[in-house]
Amino acid sequence: MMTNELLLILSIIVLFSAVVAFYYFFDIQGLFCWTVLATIAANIEVLILVNAFGMEQTLGNILFASTFLVTDILSEVAGRKEANKAVNIGIMTSLMFMVISQSWLLYTPNANDWVFPHIQAVFSNTPRLMLVGLVVYALVQRFDVWLYHWCWALSTKLFQDERRFLWLRNNGSTMISQLLNTLLFTFGAFWGIYPLKDLFNIAFASYVIFFVTSLADTPAVYWARYIKEHHKTTLPS
Repeated sequence: MMTNELLLILSIIVLFSAVVAFYYFFDIQGLFCWTVLATIAANIEVLILVNAFGMEQTLGNILFASTFLVTDILSEVAGRKEANKAVNIGIMTSLMFMVISQSWLLYTPNANDWVFPHIQAVFSNTPRLMLVGLVVYALVQRFDVWLYHWCWALSTKLFQDERRFLWLRNNGSTMISQLLNTLLFTFGAFWGIYPLKDLFNIAFASYVIFFVTSLADTPAVYWARYIKEHHKTTLPS
């Protein structure tokens, strides 16, 4: 059986590669689709608490980090307007998923039903998580897009070169945004649920993962820019 550590490493490789594949095959529309997929899945996965690398952490961090990769790629290859469009899609997806999943709990199940108790166990605890996640997502993702372009404008002004320092604008904007995201979401979603010590442990573990994923997604952004510059964003014939 695979260890949690190996599964997390494989998740980074597979999910970030999948983001670029979505872009390669479906252009920026593929990135919008990925935003929907990652937003829904991360809202569910964040309920799972695991131990890995000697730390207690929730799942969903890598999927959520992939949405930052999406906005960074869109910022780089399509501009701020398209990056913010992805953020808006993520916001609406979270909102509608919250409404739809909570509506399931209003039904009275059939006497032969066996799924409803499990659905209830999962989704009865998610409104607070989703609401906090929605607010934090909206704030942090827009901040990330703004900071990406601010870093880009600054490096262009200083060095008179728009192409250089992609790694700086990518890592700088994402690492700062993820720190803000970690603090706001962890304490907003889990305050009163876990002891204070556990909250700090979760926040620390989450940011360690976000820090690593911020570094790990840089090759993916370069890869996406290469695809853009070589006009390979349509389906191969």
